Amino acid sequence: MSPRSLIFLVLSFIAFNPSNAKQEQPFSINIDNFLDKIYLWGGEAQSQILISGPLVLAGVLCFIASAISSAGGIGGGGLFIPILSIVAGLDLKTASSLSAFMVTGGSIANVMCNMCITSLKFGGKSLIDYDIALSSEPCMLLGVSLGVICNLVFPEWLITVLFAIFLAWSTSKTCRSGLMLWKSESDQIKKIGVDELEKGLLENETVEERKVLAVGHVYKENNEPKDVEVPVPLLSSQGNRKVRIPWLKLMVLLLIWFSFFSVYLLRGNRYGQGVIEMEPCGVGYWILSSVQIPLAVVFTAWIVFRKESLRDRTLMQEITDVKVTAITKNRPSNILLFPSMALLAGILGGVFGIGGGMLISPLLLQVGIKPEVTAATCSFMVLFSATMSALQYLLLGMEHVEAALILAIMCFVASLVGLLVVQRVIRKYGRASIIVFSVSVVMFVSNVLMTSFGAIKVWTDYESREYMGFKLPC
Repeated sequence: MSPRSLIFLVLSFIAFNPSNAKQEQPFSINIDNFLDKIYLWGGEAQSQILISGPLVLAGVLCFIASAISSAGGIGGGGLFIPILSIVAGLDLKTASSLSAFMVTGGSIANVMCNMCITSLKFGGKSLIDYDIALSSEPCMLLGVSLGVICNLVFPEWLITVLFAIFLAWSTSKTCRSGLMLWKSESDQIKKIGVDELEKGLLENETVEERKVLAVGHVYKENNEPKDVEVPVPLLSSQGNRKVRIPWLKLMVLLLIWFSFFSVYLLRGNRYGQGVIEMEPCGVGYWILSSVQIPLAVVFTAWIVFRKESLRDRTLMQEITDVKVTAITKNRPSNILLFPSMALLAGILGGVFGIGGGMLISPLLLQVGIKPEVTAATCSFMVLFSATMSALQYLLLGMEHVEAALILAIMCFVASLVGLLVVQRVIRKYGRASIIVFSVSVVMFVSNVLMTSFGAIKVWTDYESREYMGFKLPC
């Protein structure tokens, strides 16, 4: 063998030696690594997920976040994505796909509990207000699509500023509502009195059984009964009352979901990933995108004008201020109230890159929907949007499916734990305002994390002299 041939073989061995291949390292918390990964948002590269300390820590934090979010009926995507990106070191595309499955897992747990349990406080009905979900879902799905387009057009600094302002406003309003509800509950508890409540209990009843009555008889000193509102737990333990599931409304919701999902699947994303070959951002892409507008209009018009008035079927707070009174008296405003709020929440959710549950929940609380109903209805609506995102990721070739399923199961368990804890606390103290405070906590933490996340990206773009103006959607 000639020396030239020998050198060629040695170089070939070195070049193809597996030990020289790039090895995947466990994720670590490194700010430089994190800043580099910011630019992988929407990119094609995927990182291998290896078990490591930061990843386990991120899982624990996501478990806690899911348990807290479930109390307010919020998906928790505004917490999952920053945790997976900052703590676990995952790129943003992977974190977003995993977050969709995690939100789905938590929402399934919430919906299963809320659909199978009735509340005597609301006349033996389910806590889920299907009418609100029906009138809101088409506009919310349309709003998400419009918001995604705005997200592509708006500069990062504008999105960050809008997110910080809106979520700060929503958090302050929700906190104020929670404090007012807490004060009202405190006054109610003082009015009833523990001793007075015990006097009204029958001999064979316990305090826990008595508290599940929406209207109980408390006896005065002269033994004359009077009707008072008694706090009830979020989840009723009464199993004698038959659960009535509105199958027709569920079928309509599934039809809405399937219609929008079919459009998303046929259209694909702006990179050309879809079930059919289509030019990215071509004529066909925009035609299919525009189909969502008549879909939302037709479904909303049919639901709003052919169904019974939402005024008689919506569980409203006691009318104590002028705003709520005006809403309930003005029939046209009431009819279009929930679709309008859903459209706004969907647009903002698409712009900010989070689910609409965190955004529509404070809006429902502001118009007087009971906290228990708000939490159950929001989790029900989040289920439809989360499953749509998760299935799109799955059908378009998502990696790390096993990790996504494990995290989804983890959030399923965490949501059950969160619901049980909230039920126990409300049953013990009779304070539904805990739900409102849970929503406030999630929004505040999400605002801090997502705003910091966006600020870092804006600063990195500024230092690297990136274009920071408005862009074309394609």
